[in-house]
Amino acid sequence: MKKIIIAIMLILPMAISAQKFGHINTQELFVQMPEMAQVKLKMDTIQSQYESQFTMMYEELQKKLQDYQAQEATMADAIKQIRQQELQEMQQRIQLFNQTAEQDVQRKQQELLTPIHEKMAKAIKAVGEREGYTYIFDSAAMVHVGADAKDLMPAVKAELGIK
Repeated sequence: MKKIIIAIMLILPMAISAQKFGHINTQELFVQMPEMAQVKLKMDTIQSQYESQFTMMYEELQKKLQDYQAQEATMADAIKQIRQQELQEMQQRIQLFNQTAEQDVQRKQQELLTPIHEKMAKAIKAVGEREGYTYIFDSAAMVHVGADAKDLMPAVKAELGIK
């Protein structure tokens, strides 16, 4: 039993020292990915389209509201109720449109960003396997990075073709 414990105590430091640790700031790398410019352009276009439609709907509501307020004093009660109901329905449609637009923008953004995340993860994994790293940590989330941990940003950028 003593021999086993001594053998473990002798082997353990060698096993620990053989491990290589690296780190990379994935947030910094992500914004440097060339595909991000295309994603930003597509997202800006989509958001612009939704904002344009929302503005048109809101302006139409404002116009109808102003018309209602200008004519309210001379309207019959039944017409007032119908117009008030129309205004409420327009507000509800605008709210529903806004919610749907937000969901669609989020879905589209996720759809466009997922392949970039996957490409980045594959590059990090390829560098880690090629250079024999046991662990690669995200330096954006770490409190301390020791001197013996290597910054893999240059190697991963080279793997991705980013200068």
